[in-house]
Amino acid sequence: MAEHNDFSTEAIHSGQIEDPFGAAVSPLYDSTTFSFADTEALLEVVGGRKQAAFYSRYGMNPSITSLEQRLAALDKAESALAFGSGMAAISALCLAFGRGGMICLGEIYGGTTVFLQHQAKLLGIGTQFIASDDHAALKASLAQGASLVFMETPANPTLKISDIEKTAALCHQHGTRLAVDNTFATPINQQPLALGADFAVQSATKYLGGHSDLTAGVVSGTDRDITELNEWRKSLGQAIAPEIAHKLKRSLVTLPLRIERHNKNAQTLAEYLSQHPLIDKVYYPGLVASENHDLAARQMQGFGGMLSFDLKGSGAAARQFADRLTLMKLAPSLGGAETLITQPVTSSHYGLPKALLDRAGISDRMIRLSVGLEAVDDLIADLEQALKAIA
Repeated sequence: MAEHNDFSTEAIHSGQIEDPFGAAVSPLYDSTTFSFADTEALLEVVGGRKQAAFYSRYGMNPSITSLEQRLAALDKAESALAFGSGMAAISALCLAFGRGGMICLGEIYGGTTVFLQHQAKLLGIGTQFIASDDHAALKASLAQGASLVFMETPANPTLKISDIEKTAALCHQHGTRLAVDNTFATPINQQPLALGADFAVQSATKYLGGHSDLTAGVVSGTDRDITELNEWRKSLGQAIAPEIAHKLKRSLVTLPLRIERHNKNAQTLAEYLSQHPLIDKVYYPGLVASENHDLAARQMQGFGGMLSFDLKGSGAAARQFADRLTLMKLAPSLGGAETLITQPVTSSHYGLPKALLDRAGISDRMIRLSVGLEAVDDLIADLEQALKAIA
């Protein structure tokens, strides 16, 4: 397919399989294995001289490879790999490219922190944790040697924005790769590879899937790096299932439309909450008053559907507030059509040391909203009734 600049076109047409029956939608290939006319044809594929369907655990299934073509097109990457979950993607990436030491820049998803502090450490992969805006510390750490820097922007759950372009330049001065968790932004709102990152990582469970009904992950990058990463995925058995790949590819068709509505609804709620007397602070890069707004406006095309805020009062009041909501559901995860609410200390960051939470600016008064696609007036009404109940 010819290259297109518009995400809406890529989301619909890239990776489309030419079906002999003329199907408008790529068919699902739920076969685990594929046969060959003769041994020579098989050896062409086994030897890497020809790309073709072979064995689904290897990811060599048309439903998987066609999805990866669409994901790469959206990320404007040479290649992409689809995984069984976001953590599968992150863990494989760290094992493949972080063995020379890792630097974690700024706040990241709690599951990633646990992996780096425990499982990766057990395997001899050391990780330094540095504040996202401490470029002096980053320079010093890079000088000591590291093979991979991992960052998340916007960060979970503070929505803090980190400078991808500046960080990439520093990393590359020391021959270090940069991976950016782009889950909150999605390729529609932010393009890490275009800003200099080596890898764009996403939990496709979230916005890419968009309907809270599948679990998947993706890493995009250069052909060379993705080929190396694929060896780890294959050996670890982390490839996405063909059925899930088919479902995810379908969901990507509406991604640009959904993100547009997520962005709009979140901006409206952030402005409403920022004016409410019971709210101490709102974390959303789309607010002009946000400390990260200027940077976000430079490197993002939209500000996303995630926001957090601190209630005035205690953690108990925040819990009572969450329990009083009726339209918004108390649930982990994010990125679906429905609005979800959590206290990070009871979900994504549960069990993390208090010192780490304090350093990240995460308190028990913080509420995180994954703003859905509902009518925004209905969302505001639900927030209003819950706030009145704890006033």
